[in-house]
Amino acid sequence: MNLPIWEDRDWRPLPRLEGPVRADVCVIGLGGSGLAAMEELGALGVSAVGVEAGEVGAGAAGRNGGFVLAGLARFFNEAVSQLGETTASALYRATAREIQRQAEEMPDVIRLTGSLRLAADAAERAECQKHLAALRYCGFTAEPYAGPEGEGILLPTDGVMQPLRRVRAIARKLRQRDALLYEGSSVRKIVPGSVVTDKGTIFCETVIVAVDGRLEQIFPELSPRVRTARLQMLATGPAPEVNFARPVYWRHGFEYWQQLPDGSIALGGFRDRGGEGEWTHSAEPTELIQGLLDGFLREHLKVRAPVTHRWAASVAYTTDGLPVLEQVRDKVWAVGGYCGTGNIVGALSARAAVRLACGETAEWADLLAAARAAAAKS
Repeated sequence: MNLPIWEDRDWRPLPRLEGPVRADVCVIGLGGSGLAAMEELGALGVSAVGVEAGEVGAGAAGRNGGFVLAGLARFFNEAVSQLGETTASALYRATAREIQRQAEEMPDVIRLTGSLRLAADAAERAECQKHLAALRYCGFTAEPYAGPEGEGILLPTDGVMQPLRRVRAIARKLRQRDALLYEGSSVRKIVPGSVVTDKGTIFCETVIVAVDGRLEQIFPELSPRVRTARLQMLATGPAPEVNFARPVYWRHGFEYWQQLPDGSIALGGFRDRGGEGEWTHSAEPTELIQGLLDGFLREHLKVRAPVTHRWAASVAYTTDGLPVLEQVRDKVWAVGGYCGTGNIVGALSARAAVRLACGETAEWADLLAAARAAAAKS
């Protein structure tokens, strides 16, 4: 079984690219970041073609935990230590604005419930206090939390989404605007002036590769600092025996879960317990990690409902914890490496890449450049 709980029964498949097509820009990857790039190109009046090897949202964009969190992958106090107060605060503020923007555009997909970071032990409780203090000192809203789920902090501006519905809603909107989007069109090679797929060719000036997992496979030059991991999840039927009003990060975020509106539980985690085996391009669930998830579901969460879904997704991590947003070859841009935070960071990075590729400035890109410079010194 490798089927996520997220469904979109109303989805009508996109055509496969066959034959030649011309555009100013080709976007490779139609997850959340690739579709954000297509939206931005349309807003700028730039002709574009988007291609996807599988279906829209078939990768991590439609197979993640559905968390909508401000900030980057590292907790805010860690980001301040690594990047400095000014840069860390600016990045956090930008992601918080993006959460609000997406929630206003898709109120039926995104719910701003707040989120919890809960401590697994005394040492992490101390870290939660540092996290809380850093957020408050820099002017962000956060509260100490103690409840039936555990102790930690409450981040009231975060939320959850139905990730597959989100990306496909964007794709539908783009289709209504006659955007050229193609599924089932695996890219075979990227050469100056064109992108070659199984059955077609896009002739273009610029290419934006907007994928997360396996990014270093497309661009081997990124492999020293980008590596793909497998994230595994399961879901249950409705579980009225528990009540989780907000999504939860636990044990430094290695375990994470939310309760859906119908009462079902979506739970992921234990990547670190799989050792080197979870640094892989495979997106198939494994007996080891699924067994750990089963145990946590029954023993820690006290959920009795049957498991109905098990799945995995590929996500790229970077050595400095910052996303990739750069021109890797002449007129070829890459965005990815979101370290598990692609729902918000991916959209910001893709739109910034578009603006840079079109010769414009992008605040998010400037912030990441400042962050990368600070991280290199830390």
